[in-house]
Amino acid sequence: MTLIALDVFSVRNIREASLTPSPAINLITGANASGKSSLLEAIFILGRARSFRTTHIKQAIAFDQTHLVVSAQNRQQGQSLSRIGIQIDAKQCEIRIDGENRQKSDLAYALPVQLIDPKSYRLLDAGPQVRREFLDWGIFNQHKQFLGHWRKYAKALQQRNSLLKSRQFRQIPAWDRELAEHGKVINQFRQAYVDELLPVFNETARQFLTDVQADVRFHPGWPDENELEHYLKQDLDRDLRYGFTHSGPHRADFICYCDKRPAKDFLSRGQQKLYVLALLMAQVTLLNRISPNACCILIDDLAAELDTENKAKLLKYLAELNCQVFITSTDFSDFGDLAPLKTYKRFHVEHGRIQTP
Repeated sequence: MTLIALDVFSVRNIREASLTPSPAINLITGANASGKSSLLEAIFILGRARSFRTTHIKQAIAFDQTHLVVSAQNRQQGQSLSRIGIQIDAKQCEIRIDGENRQKSDLAYALPVQLIDPKSYRLLDAGPQVRREFLDWGIFNQHKQFLGHWRKYAKALQQRNSLLKSRQFRQIPAWDRELAEHGKVINQFRQAYVDELLPVFNETARQFLTDVQADVRFHPGWPDENELEHYLKQDLDRDLRYGFTHSGPHRADFICYCDKRPAKDFLSRGQQKLYVLALLMAQVTLLNRISPNACCILIDDLAAELDTENKAKLLKYLAELNCQVFITSTDFSDFGDLAPLKTYKRFHVEHGRIQTP
């Protein structure tokens, strides 16, 4: 997947912008609050139908405007052209692909987007929900049937928790069976994904962290000695006491290790950033090997996160990855040596206006 034309209307301070990006690397400069991150946010909205800067999407709409619009013409790996677009106002979200109304999941498949920004580094030390979302995004883009099981599990979990709070015992076994059925499939997908990701991650980590052995150990959300349904029955008294379900894929997590020690405790802050960067790049690399639509990478504020040596390593890696990348920084010199890049395009953002220098 490659964006060959992008149109942005009323996304924060970008009132109206049209650009023709490079199919490879796009370097975006501008002062703070000029609109650099807003451009990345617009692309992210086009791929995920949500913002990475706010949980309330209407806050991304430009002041005194009623709605935002982001649309693009993109080229699939089979060289076919497609038109995708999204319009969001305070009440609804309208998505169109090639002139037809579509769902958010269809948009996500059409434009897989991976974001790397200062918040990405929470992957090591934030709560398990962040790491579950990381796994599920990778699985979602590889296996379309995963989403159906995930939705059915989420619905069953909501019903069971509601019954627990109201102490309606008789209906709980029926939802236990539903949870166990879809929970088993979700767990199989996640475990298989970690097994696929790990060798790619080790390969990538060696490029950013020399002489280390990286590892990821997956925990399904219940002890693996027995099936999930066993623990749903065993935990029933505790679940009733607290009013929620303690065991299941909604409690899954994975722990990152470096040389057999927890990465968040063993690595320095700078090394942790490189570790997470390697993990994110490994996810993109794996997706690009399997998915018909290559991932679009968004990197916000490159200079703030990496020193000169590691910026050079990242640019070299990106140049060899064969996918479209958008990178922001305040000054063009922040990108360092651009010799590894065969092709790139520059954009400068000032007061929400995007120009080609």
